[in-house]
Amino acid sequence: MFVGRKSELKKLEALYASGRFECVVIYGRRRVGKTSLIHEFIKGKDSIFYTGLETDSNENLEHMSRSIMKPPFGEGAAPVFPNFQEALDVVHERSLEQRLIFVIDEYPYLAASYRGFSSLLQTEIDHKFKNGKLFLILCGSSMSFMETQVLGYKSPLYGRRTAQMRIRPFGFFETYSFYRGFSFEDLAGIYGITGGVPQYLALMDDSLGLADNIKKNFLDPSAYLFEEPGNLLKQEVREPAGYNAILRAIATGSSKNAEIASKVSMESSACSAYLRNLISLDILKKETPITEKTSRKTLYSISDSMFRFWYRFIPNQMMLIQNGLVERAYERIEREFSAFMGWVFEDICKEYLWRRNAAGSLCVRFTEIGRWWGNDPIKRSEAEIDIVAPDEEKAIFGECKWTNDPISLVELERLDERSRLLRFKNRHLFLFAKRGFSRGCRERAGEMGNVTLVPFTEFFSQETAPFES
Repeated sequence: MFVGRKSELKKLEALYASGRFECVVIYGRRRVGKTSLIHEFIKGKDSIFYTGLETDSNENLEHMSRSIMKPPFGEGAAPVFPNFQEALDVVHERSLEQRLIFVIDEYPYLAASYRGFSSLLQTEIDHKFKNGKLFLILCGSSMSFMETQVLGYKSPLYGRRTAQMRIRPFGFFETYSFYRGFSFEDLAGIYGITGGVPQYLALMDDSLGLADNIKKNFLDPSAYLFEEPGNLLKQEVREPAGYNAILRAIATGSSKNAEIASKVSMESSACSAYLRNLISLDILKKETPITEKTSRKTLYSISDSMFRFWYRFIPNQMMLIQNGLVERAYERIEREFSAFMGWVFEDICKEYLWRRNAAGSLCVRFTEIGRWWGNDPIKRSEAEIDIVAPDEEKAIFGECKWTNDPISLVELERLDERSRLLRFKNRHLFLFAKRGFSRGCRERAGEMGNVTLVPFTEFFSQETAPFES
């Protein structure tokens, strides 16, 4: 069953309806659902779907020939074109009379096997394709290749694309459309351990609780997700051991370049190169306090939530898992799971604010959102704010608490104090709670007038959670 991606499908259908030549570049990390999106789009349409192979050019040419010359030829009987030029010429001829979709999936594999293919494709676009009705889709999972060798200004294909789509994992609210059996809190946990990646979401069973899904998918050595981060890294990088060590260091608390380098016994300059590669793969993110565009306060964190979960918990439990002590391994994870979910809940709260911002139902119409950290000169200590969403002289300040206890008045007063460190004229405070708020907190919020209290259950109300995407 295909779920979500409504806006992407709508855009593709609009481009298809133009009737003229289109070249759409679709890219994103592995497992994110690019191929499923394309298959959903081409249903019922005249199309050729070809997938590049990680092999030589001869085998790719043979495979492309079979994709182009499908019925009435059988799988083994389709003729093989003498070269890619003639294969593309046949595609062009078919597109002169009728709308035709030509998909090249895993484009980086094809381009690597025949290095002149991008130049050949450029010539075909400039002199033939643009005069027909071809709808060309170039799709790939290698983020760096697609951004530099397809979209980059040094690429032969630069300027030929008519649209591009970077496909990202589902957000929390889109994840909700996958299931109906989970409790709200388990649903947040499922989002946390999968990172919203469709292929991982499909492995989760909403007839089971969160705990059983973790045991089934992460604590079983035969499970798909048990070795998934390592398998992904092997596909993307040459020295996965160094990347594994860096991800483990960040997942367990290191966040600055020097700290990370020290923990993995690596030179700072070498560590920086690894960090840049992980950022390009959408696994890491680099942050500065939202009010400082350039800062020495740069922190690194794992943006891919499944990677964050895996590297925080699985390596530490490896001996227990491999010896069949699943329950004991899970007990150790459970003790720290609420702390892990603190990061996940922050992301969910930011998404909630973005949705309300888009609907125009907030007092601040912000254009960016992030975290803030810095010095508190009064208390002479470091201070942090989970969420800051500024708009000129106004800003939203948010605190997110994934705890079983109601948020107390102390938390509200602390957020109020810290929000004053940034000196915005109009301050609007948001407290987000897993389990609600104490009586004192509610009363004080009412007195202050600039405070919004948001229990997690409100995320699922019709007014604030438009799940259709």
